[in-house]
Amino acid sequence: MLYFVLFGRFILPSRGLATEGAEGGVDFGKIYYAASGLFELKVPEDCRVCSKTLEDLAIRPDYLVTVVAVAKHDEERKVFAPTRTMKLSTGDDIAVVGAKDNVERFAQDFGLKLKEKLETFEDDLSDNSAGMVEVIITPRSALEGKTLREVHFREKYQVNPIVIRKGQRVFYGGLSDIPLRAGDMIFLQGLWEKFAILRDSKDLSFITPFEAEVMKTHKAKAALFCFAVALILVVSGSVKLSVALMTGAVGMILTGVLSVDEAYNAVDWRTVFLLGGLIPLGVATEKTGAAAYIATQILALIGDVSPLVLLTVIGLLTSAFTLVVSNVGATVLLVPLAINMAIGGGLDPRMAALTVAVAASNTFVLPTHQVNAYIMGPGEYKTVDYIKAGSVMTILFLVVMIGTMYVFYGITT
Repeated sequence: MLYFVLFGRFILPSRGLATEGAEGGVDFGKIYYAASGLFELKVPEDCRVCSKTLEDLAIRPDYLVTVVAVAKHDEERKVFAPTRTMKLSTGDDIAVVGAKDNVERFAQDFGLKLKEKLETFEDDLSDNSAGMVEVIITPRSALEGKTLREVHFREKYQVNPIVIRKGQRVFYGGLSDIPLRAGDMIFLQGLWEKFAILRDSKDLSFITPFEAEVMKTHKAKAALFCFAVALILVVSGSVKLSVALMTGAVGMILTGVLSVDEAYNAVDWRTVFLLGGLIPLGVATEKTGAAAYIATQILALIGDVSPLVLLTVIGLLTSAFTLVVSNVGATVLLVPLAINMAIGGGLDPRMAALTVAVAASNTFVLPTHQVNAYIMGPGEYKTVDYIKAGSVMTILFLVVMIGTMYVFYGITT
């Protein structure tokens, strides 16, 4: 942090400050201001809005207010992503997102009654059931080059677009007719369960983390008990780690904390297959002597060096690998190699393995890591910006890592 505080203005590109009224600037305060509150309104008997559609009312562009839900009591149904063609009726309750003063102005202009708190939507739009997220259009997304109307976004996913940001331009109205491209950011409001469906589509990358599962607070004690049992078994060392953790998982299923299907769906099968392929590959490099051969060649190349220099070489090698493969993959592949290098160079193998484990997170030079990719679009960074700022950051990471290991663990031969 100190590095970017002191030198950030020299290494990061200058995009200009996003202030209100500044040409080409993005007023992020205005974006969040447009989505700062959730309110409920009542359509009275002397309805001024009943003869017009939501599109005709121009609520979003004129008031920076978005209608996110409508309760039509005469039809006994609730609509959580109303389309622009929907008409309001006398007695309807509507939920809107926006700043309070804008909502009050909207209610006054159209003769709507603003309630003090959520009533009809109290449970449906509570923090446990609904909220707002930020998403980015991913490369090769099915949404790229199309509008939200063309893909029937509201009808398909039942969520509400609040704001669309395209580079330095922010759109509050006419969102359904704006062609989308990779890197565009959308602020969405909706039910968590609907966002889970949208997340599975892989067309959007979610910046805002969320949990779509229903909270089972009444099962908290059972969950803590199963977790404690598994933890005690792990610490005691009486059983294998896999058996201890499986005991806790089976206990949670038997006590009803989660079902078998929920446990199955919680497994990230991509990670399972990734490790299933990389672990045998790492074992193969060790068993066939490939790791020892590569280690010998590297040691011959760098010559007789001190343990400090050897750890630095291992850290640099790991940092390079983790830029093109995942940090898990880099760790699995390089630990056997690092151990062989340590043995050949007279260094404690445990220190070499620890260096690989820590340096696998040293991914600052390229936007290949998902965290780096998340800020590339909003910050309008280019690859060269990552190289300029990340190169020094990578060196600082290695210096701090090796220095910390030396202080706390010592570098012994």
